[in-house]
Amino acid sequence: MSTAVNEFIGSIPVLAKSRFRRLLAFFGPAYLVSVGYMDPGNWATDLEAGSRFGYSLLWVILASSIIAVVLQTLCVRLGIAMQMDLAQACSRVYSKRASTALWILCELAIIACDIAEVIGSAVALNLLFNIPTVIGVIITGADVLLLLGLMKFGFRKIEAIITTLVATVATCFMLNLRSAHPDWGDALKGLVPVHGLSTAQLAVAIGIIGATVMPHNLYLHSSIVQSRKIEDTPPAKTEAIRSATIDTVVALGLAFFVNAAILVLAAAVFNRTHTIVKDFGDAHHLLAPALGGGAATLFAVALLASGQSSTLTGTLAGQIVMEGFTRYRIKPWIRRMISRGLAIIPAVFLVSLFHGQSIDPIVISQIVLSMQLPFAVVPLVQITSDPLRMGQFVNPKWLTAISWLFALAIVSLNIWLLITQFGFLVSGLFAVALAGYFVWSRGTAKELRAAA
Repeated sequence: MSTAVNEFIGSIPVLAKSRFRRLLAFFGPAYLVSVGYMDPGNWATDLEAGSRFGYSLLWVILASSIIAVVLQTLCVRLGIAMQMDLAQACSRVYSKRASTALWILCELAIIACDIAEVIGSAVALNLLFNIPTVIGVIITGADVLLLLGLMKFGFRKIEAIITTLVATVATCFMLNLRSAHPDWGDALKGLVPVHGLSTAQLAVAIGIIGATVMPHNLYLHSSIVQSRKIEDTPPAKTEAIRSATIDTVVALGLAFFVNAAILVLAAAVFNRTHTIVKDFGDAHHLLAPALGGGAATLFAVALLASGQSSTLTGTLAGQIVMEGFTRYRIKPWIRRMISRGLAIIPAVFLVSLFHGQSIDPIVISQIVLSMQLPFAVVPLVQITSDPLRMGQFVNPKWLTAISWLFALAIVSLNIWLLITQFGFLVSGLFAVALAGYFVWSRGTAKELRAAA
């Protein structure tokens, strides 16, 4: 079985006699996944949402996090039960044409995510060391080589490093929140949707969904969850799914609080003064007089930690996607440099166009991610709901129903956004989506008949 982290699959033993110790042995993969839920793309959408609309879109972050937990739980079931990642499963289940289309769409999503990471890291370097943003973008094309060098120390070490970076981001924002003195009453009210979304709010809400529920994270989690060495027996797999699910809930719960903290901070500091944050530099510079120089530094440090942690998990996801769909292995540093090269060119253009520190290009990239999301979610739900594939680990009917409901909600929101933003393009895009689905269904039917 060829995956990007093939050398890590089954490399971490879970032989402790204590149930609690065995549970702890499964903690780690979801923290790598959680990085994608608090990367610079999330920062951009959360800062804009909080500064423009106060606490009113907190419920979107909560809803997105719930959707993320459910979908990542499906990834856990897929990886452990079928012992393959989502890319491999799609390649096996769907026709070659459908698999190729899914691969290309996922690569586009990874490039969009890379743009956010590149710009976020470059801006952080500018804020901390006054490095020109365009130069910072170029630097981020090479920093991944250093991070990839860490892989030789083993997967558990990578998990520890990523967890430390995630903890750094969380700590920085908790400290800043303490200084911001937000209105917690209004924040709690923001967790409940009271009014419908306006046209302006819709674009930001879709961006939040795209930044939170990231397509390539579904491929990543279904692969790295296999890093634990478990017996190929139903009881062992059942315990592994249960433990990995707890890991997912805890890690993504932390990611929700970080995202919520970003929005709450923006609402408390910027919306209070009717200041709409349009770039990271503004957020950094405006925090200094509002909360002190230390708060501004913490903001920049957290942004850098976020961007750097995203680079490593993005590398793994890119490897998993390419190898799973094409079955062609490529060295991680080569794959990352290709991905980074494809991201750096548009990133330099967007940084120049939007004057260096604007979050607009990142928000746009997150909307692109959201548009790609159905093409990962639909196959995931289809495969994990198939008893011929999953056997006794097939999704319960209630989980299948909820998963399809979430998939329908994502597709509906995307179509709504297209209607409000582009109008005449909707019919063509919708026709393409239907045609794509027809190809998938045809490939699935063929495979299921062969399996039967």
